[in-house]
Amino acid sequence: MTSKRYYISLDDKIIGTTELEKADAPMGIVFGQIQFNDIIFGYDFFKKYCLENIIELADSYPEDKFISTRTIEKLKVINEKGIEIKSKGNQVSGMDGDEFEITLEGVAYPFFEEEFPHHVTAYNDQFKESE
Repeated sequence: MTSKRYYISLDDKIIGTTELEKADAPMGIVFGQIQFNDIIFGYDFFKKYCLENIIELADSYPEDKFISTRTIEKLKVINEKGIEIKSKGNQVSGMDGDEFEITLEGVAYPFFEEEFPHHVTAYNDQFKESE
């Protein structure tokens, strides 16, 4: 299966992409590694952005350059057709020199099933008896 690529925008500017390759299908959660367009995106960028925009941080460890945000309202994930993946919340977490990940929480059904049928199938296949 060919992976879908999703665009990540912040303040209406594309900052990177993700494949949203992981999921918790019953909870409507998808997440995946971020491929940033520019090296400026990382701990310092997100820390400054969150402080300037009064966005709560779940965790911040300056000595390790690790950050985990709460929902960033102006952060959007858009599919290849230009449709935003609407969710109840999002989170960006990661560490400089390692990787960053985006999580979308509470993506509603039936949209979740239509956009991520492979995640729903993978979840359902866990419960099938082996033949």
